[in-house]
Formats: sequence, structure tokens, C-alpha cells
Amino acid sequence: MTKAARTKQLIIEQAAPIFNTKGIAATAMSDIMEATGLAKGSLYVHFENKEELCNAVVDYTMHCLSEKVKQQLDRQKTAKGKLFAYVDFLSNTKQPPIPGGCPMLNFGMEADDTNPVIKKKVNKNITLAVATLTSILKEGIASGEFRQPFNAEEFATKMFALLEGGIMMSRMEENSKTMPLIVAILKKEIELLD
Repeated sequence: MTKAARTKQLIIEQAAPIFNTKGIAATAMSDIMEATGLAKGSLYVHFENKEELCNAVVDYTMHCLSEKVKQQLDRQKTAKGKLFAYVDFLSNTKQPPIPGGCPMLNFGMEADDTNPVIKKKVNKNITLAVATLTSILKEGIASGEFRQPFNAEEFATKMFALLEGGIMMSRMEENSKTMPLIVAILKKEIELLD
């Protein structure tokens, strides 16, 4: 990796928690300058504008989240174990997998009416998350681990929506009383599949 590529990656990595915490609109290039210790001119050598940097940050945070989820799933041998690991990993609102919280929720809510490029990136990752859960459920059906007849894609969509909704509710309530309830509901439903 060249020095320029390393610097560009450093900017993305240090900008990611700022954008994910403060939001796209509230993050200024001066925030990134302060975090990186780089002058404004140096930032603009690597990124034409804030929008280009933000796009790179969204890609980076989504990739980080996907990789961390994959690591959790890969540790499990059964479909049920993978679903429980997914629930447990994403439900920790006090120590979210990505600093600032779930980037799909954070960037998605902000970009929904304002930034079609970011909206498309977030939607792609939501689709991939639901597809991952659907695949795990189908794997459990095919292996005989899950015997109850059900629609895997519908269950995956419900599971994803409950977790993301729980994250949002926990953040709005500024506590984690809702998330344990959602985790219990999901785990009970997963248990009923076999």
C-alpha cells in the first residue's frame, strides 16, 4: 500500500466513528481535520469533497459490520447457534459492534429523504443482512434442524426488523430495557422452529 493509500485509509477509519455518531449533516470537515491531525488541503488531496469522504465512510462501516457479523456466525456450527449469535451480537446497545451504533440505522434514517446514493448503499446492506438470515434459516430447514414449516424470508425480515427497531428504541429511551425483551421474543421464536 502506498503512503497516499495508507493516508486515505487512515482518514476513512478516523472519520467513520465521527460520521456514524454525529451524522452526515452535522459532521464538518473541521471535525475530520481535528481527528486526523491533517490540514484541510491534505484532506482534499484524498477526497474531492465531504460527500466523497462520506460515501467511503459508509462503505467502510458497512464492510466492518458485515465482517464482524460474519466472524460471529462462523464460530457457530448450527443454524440455531448462528441465529442466536446474530441476535446476541447486534443486541448489545451499550457496546455496539461499530462505534456510534448501527450504521444501517444511523445512515439510513438520515439519508432516507436526503441522499439517494447513501440510501442505496444502506438498502443494499439491509438486503444482504436479510439474505444472510434467510440462508441460515434455509440451512436449518434443509438439515432437519428446524422442523416447523415456515417462510424463511419472512422470518428473516421480521428478525432483522425487530433487532433494528430494538436498537432504535433503546437509543431513544437511553436505556436497554427494550432490547432484552426483543432478544427473549426472538430466541423463543427460534426455539419453536425445531
